[in-house]
Amino acid sequence: MLKKFCSVVVFLMGSTPVLADYSTHPGAQAFVKTLVQEHQFEESYVLDMLRQAEKKQSILDAIARPAEKTKPWKDYRKIFLGEPRIQQGIEFWNNNKATLARAAEEFGVDEQMIVAILGIETRYGKHTGGYRVLDALATLGFDYTPRGKFFLKELENAFLLAREQKVALPELTGSYAGAMGYGQFIPSSYRAYAVDFDGDGKADIWNNPVDAIGSIANYFRRHGWQRGEIVVTRAHIAGNYDKSVLNEKIRPHFTLSELAERGYTPVNAKLKGADKAVPLSYDGEYGKEIWLGFNNFYAITRYNRSQLYAMAAYQLSEELRYGFEKQVR
Repeated sequence: MLKKFCSVVVFLMGSTPVLADYSTHPGAQAFVKTLVQEHQFEESYVLDMLRQAEKKQSILDAIARPAEKTKPWKDYRKIFLGEPRIQQGIEFWNNNKATLARAAEEFGVDEQMIVAILGIETRYGKHTGGYRVLDALATLGFDYTPRGKFFLKELENAFLLAREQKVALPELTGSYAGAMGYGQFIPSSYRAYAVDFDGDGKADIWNNPVDAIGSIANYFRRHGWQRGEIVVTRAHIAGNYDKSVLNEKIRPHFTLSELAERGYTPVNAKLKGADKAVPLSYDGEYGKEIWLGFNNFYAITRYNRSQLYAMAAYQLSEELRYGFEKQVR
């Protein structure tokens, strides 16, 4: 029989009530019930973890701030395509050359894209986040109304992850949103896509670049990436091009022939009319840029839904590929 959590214990700081701990939160009863009845956790353990979880106002402040994706493309691009990030990426590639080549072969994902994701997410493992995942997901799950349901589900996955991997839940660290390790996997993504790529019996995305590389490659494979295939191309537009189809949905759903009828023609003349793409618009340094995104572009948006993120990842990947290949010319 679950304990009743109806009465909320509070301490008074001036006139503002402050929750004693998350085990007494109004939403705790349903959360505990889920873990006990659906996943066979001990009630006492779940309650103890919720007591240890700390509400972090800095997390609520961070998630409420305008994100980088609200910037126009010309400013967003500069964040991720600076020379230091490119050079650090080439160095990371050199240091992990054999692992990246193996991942590309086994998972069918281009090396430069794996490195680019690592560069954007954590600068190749240098900045993985210092928040306890327990604090981050409890704070957002119980106290961030716009997406509380999502983050409570991630907190549930964090409990499961810790049990499956035999790690202490309070020891897991990551971003203010609960994303972890080199590639910033949220708990559900870890459970679905993390792999033990070095064969030591543990998928360690926090400290092991080999496992991180394999896990990102696996994520992209599972979301449809095709090695060596086109990602995006610039497009010519007719004077009467159909603006209504720009950015309407990100999954490629027009053939190039259909797009031509709407005023969009790929700069890459080798592309065939039956290939499917989606028209994209970006506010660039020198005005509006029109691109066509293909299946691999869509695969990047499965990692992060922002079209700005996807374009930055692609362009960084190309800079990395050029820099890496230049070394051997």
